[in-house]
Amino acid sequence: MTNQPKPVVQAKILLVEDDEDDYIITRSHLEDLTSLDSQLTWVTNSVEGLQKLTEGNFDICLLDYQLGAETGLSLLKQAVDSGISTPIIMLTGQPDKQLDLQALEYGAADFLVKSELSEARFARAIRYALSRREFELERLNRLRLEADNKSKDRFLAHLSHELRTPLSSILGYTELLLESDHTESARPELNIILNNGKHLLSLLNDILDLSKITANKLELRPEPTSLRHLILDIYTLLKVTAIDNGLELNISSLTPLPVLITVDGTRLRQVLINLIYNAIKFTDAGSISVELWTQQDAAKEMLFFRITDTGVGIPQRQLKEIFAPFTQIEDYLTRKKGGAGLGLAISAELIQRMGGYIDVASEEGKGSVFTFSVDPGDIVQAQRKPLSLEPSLGNIGGAHNKLALTGEVLIVDDLADLRKLSAHWVQATGALVDFAENGIEAIAKVKHKVASGKHYDLILMDLHMPGMGGREATVAIRETGYSHPVVALTAAMAKGIRQQLTALGFNDVLSKPITKNQLYRVLRCYLADHTALTDSNAADIAPLHFLVVEDDTEAAQLMQILLQSLGVKTTLAHSAQECMRELALLHRFDRILLDLGLPDSDGEQLIERIEHSYPDNIVIVVSGHEHDVAASGSAIVQQSLLKPITKQALHSIVLTCR
Repeated sequence: MTNQPKPVVQAKILLVEDDEDDYIITRSHLEDLTSLDSQLTWVTNSVEGLQKLTEGNFDICLLDYQLGAETGLSLLKQAVDSGISTPIIMLTGQPDKQLDLQALEYGAADFLVKSELSEARFARAIRYALSRREFELERLNRLRLEADNKSKDRFLAHLSHELRTPLSSILGYTELLLESDHTESARPELNIILNNGKHLLSLLNDILDLSKITANKLELRPEPTSLRHLILDIYTLLKVTAIDNGLELNISSLTPLPVLITVDGTRLRQVLINLIYNAIKFTDAGSISVELWTQQDAAKEMLFFRITDTGVGIPQRQLKEIFAPFTQIEDYLTRKKGGAGLGLAISAELIQRMGGYIDVASEEGKGSVFTFSVDPGDIVQAQRKPLSLEPSLGNIGGAHNKLALTGEVLIVDDLADLRKLSAHWVQATGALVDFAENGIEAIAKVKHKVASGKHYDLILMDLHMPGMGGREATVAIRETGYSHPVVALTAAMAKGIRQQLTALGFNDVLSKPITKNQLYRVLRCYLADHTALTDSNAADIAPLHFLVVEDDTEAAQLMQILLQSLGVKTTLAHSAQECMRELALLHRFDRILLDLGLPDSDGEQLIERIEHSYPDNIVIVVSGHEHDVAASGSAIVQQSLLKPITKQALHSIVLTCR
């Protein structure tokens, strides 16, 4: 068996040595190393040595300890202090253990005695130094990459803010005009503005999603999800678009479907909307059909979707590339229809992360068929029904009457149009409004209120304002003793921001562009104690519907009896899993009474799951000990009840819903 020749390593070496004889000896040693192809540069003093090291073109530096009147240790220390990463091997004429230790403490890679230098010892020192150099370069590259990623994250957060802020005005004011009785003749044009504004928002979300996927920061949150509700929501949303384009949209099931599946409903909805909307966009005449079925795939029962259109089709040469980012169909129709080519790439990635795959078949001029699957969780024992798209009367919880609120809200935003838009929505509920253009003015207004013995019932605080931003202003406002809710408004939503803002004194956070439904959810939560209805419309109120989440059967039944005696319809859930299942079926209850001590989940984690998937709910924490609502950091927790629960305590909660 023949030995394989060792690979030759190339290295640029700097020798700092004032003795020419030692230079010749060192060069000879290097030439004798058959495994090293070295390019040697020789300088004779520390000044030249530091200059060469600063240029950063060397893999190793061989540094003589004695350089005339100087020692190599001073150069070693200067190099390390300057952040030079080139490994430095110290050379000396005599063995000296103390000097050896001192050199290593200063940052030398090795310490060699010239008189004891052998080829093997020299080669080992060179190999070690080169390995250290490679490791250091990898570390620096990793740090540089992390810094680049942080810079990119900051840029995307800034870009998101700059784009979402004007979109708030575009979408908000367009919706206001569409609700007005004085713009009937301009309704088609206003709808065009609204649809294009929503398209811009969708494109922005796609860019941010692609960035998260690239950085491997996109997280899925599988929860029990009503498949029928999800499909009905999509059908209702896109049916109008299809009709406006002269097309039929048909959705059907080929097999009975599980009532509940366990998926990230938000992401599955995103995929379906993208594929169906694309089918509508690229179809001039005919229909779009969506078919659903379950099928065994290997050892797992999967949920399948098939979207078929009679549109322009996709050229065969592009079918393999259609799911790559920024890819579009090279056709005049595509250029006419527009699009950034991000939707399919993101959809394919989301489908893969949901445990499935996507495939496409197409013929130019005849249409396309997209088929994909997702893992629906364990559906072996699931209840199954054929798909029905008839709206049910039971999927709307309780008393969702028009808001009638009292109280005063301070809106803090540097943009006048956004202040005016938010004010219009707040005033429509009956609440009063005051304004501040920046953090400094907000602090002054809060102090003035406190001095007069009054207070704002709620502050809506933009985070990004010139002069003083919302963070600094809120900290200062809390220092005045203001204890009422402060809600942050921001376009730069990032992981962990809610916890950061809670620590500063915020109670909630809304993502821009803010919608009326988002704002009303906050108003309903934080101004709930001020809700008022006149006697004339009290009779029209639908029965309240509460969800009680309590693992103790007797305690749960007692709460149900007490609530029913107050005219409240009650649904019971004895675990976190049952709670999420009930929410998947109904989406919103008038209140959720939630015990923190559940057998299958920490109560705080369950609240976080509810807030993520069903943020329109209001939670009342039920606990055997005092629960600090403000410290919980949740936007949907309104108050806490201490066990044992009395009818009087429940009656107080019912009154806040009326």
